[in-house]
Amino acid sequence: MARVITFLGKGGVGRTTIAIAAAKQLSQQGSRVLLASSDTSPAFGILLGATVGSEPQSIGANLSAVQLFSTVLLEKVWEEVKQVEARYLRSPILKNVYGQELSLVPGMDGALNLYAIREYDTSGQYDVIVYDGAGDSSMLHAFGVPESASWYIRRFRQVFIESDLGQTISPFVQPVTAAVLNTSWSFNDLTEEPTREATSVLKEGKDAVSDPNRVAAYVVTTPDAAAIATAKYLWGSAQQTDLTVAGVLWNRAEIDPAAAAEFAPLAVSALPECAGEDWQPLIDALPNLRATANVPQPISIDVAARQAKVFLPSFDKKQVKLTQYGPEVTVEAGDRRRNIDLPPQLRGQAVKGAKFQDGYLIISF
Repeated sequence: MARVITFLGKGGVGRTTIAIAAAKQLSQQGSRVLLASSDTSPAFGILLGATVGSEPQSIGANLSAVQLFSTVLLEKVWEEVKQVEARYLRSPILKNVYGQELSLVPGMDGALNLYAIREYDTSGQYDVIVYDGAGDSSMLHAFGVPESASWYIRRFRQVFIESDLGQTISPFVQPVTAAVLNTSWSFNDLTEEPTREATSVLKEGKDAVSDPNRVAAYVVTTPDAAAIATAKYLWGSAQQTDLTVAGVLWNRAEIDPAAAAEFAPLAVSALPECAGEDWQPLIDALPNLRATANVPQPISIDVAARQAKVFLPSFDKKQVKLTQYGPEVTVEAGDRRRNIDLPPQLRGQAVKGAKFQDGYLIISF
């Protein structure tokens, strides 16, 4: 399995340049690296100094690059959807709808990019994938899709089972599915089988995003006040996605100690401006991109103490909202809402108290 490294920050702070330097550094260290960029314009190839397209191409020792074209990825995904449909339906209804006809809806490109990264990861051809994405809230929403989608499946499946509609149709499921599908399902099969594969994929995605040894992000900023504020906001928002932020990259200037202190306890690294085609000074200034020790984890749960600690840096208690409806505990911060997936020992337990301390929301059950 490959390690995915990505970058967050305001537009114009140099995320793409740093992504290229990171890919070069890791390939020089002997890792098989894929640099995947959501920038489909010719500017990416010009900056990289190589011709890049929709399929990975070798551009140096241990280093390949690819541009993630959403329309191409959509066609691949659609063919997979039709294959899944054909496995279940006796008379597939999507066979005459072609991927080339489909249009992208807002937010789909980020999800498609992560689909492509998953495919490159499972190929076993790379040790590290450096993802040059949008680096903003939309990218964090895409990283949060596995957690959000799994919640919808988990919650609404149970709601459907317990509903009057679910109980009413249960006797008819087996004869109807035998007539329509390639298999005969009972009511329990109907509520489990169609979601089993999706649930497995989503769990795989959730586990990867929450594991700093699999996926990690670095916040990029310059001394500009707006860039610093954006970096802090994205750092806090990343925790709501369960994405580990491993450090801060202070680009094109000396570090301002007062401003850098606002990112504690993250390590802050100063990076020089990349001059022309001489990448080595920037490569040498990058921190160890494999290190994640002593980095605060987005969430930790202590079953014995009956507590959950959610790390929410850059937010204060007025910006954080905790609610509980039924078995779910929900934390709102910024533009992200997160349903905490509690272990069985705490699931459904009433919240007895919560406090905001040193950047952590501490929830007691």
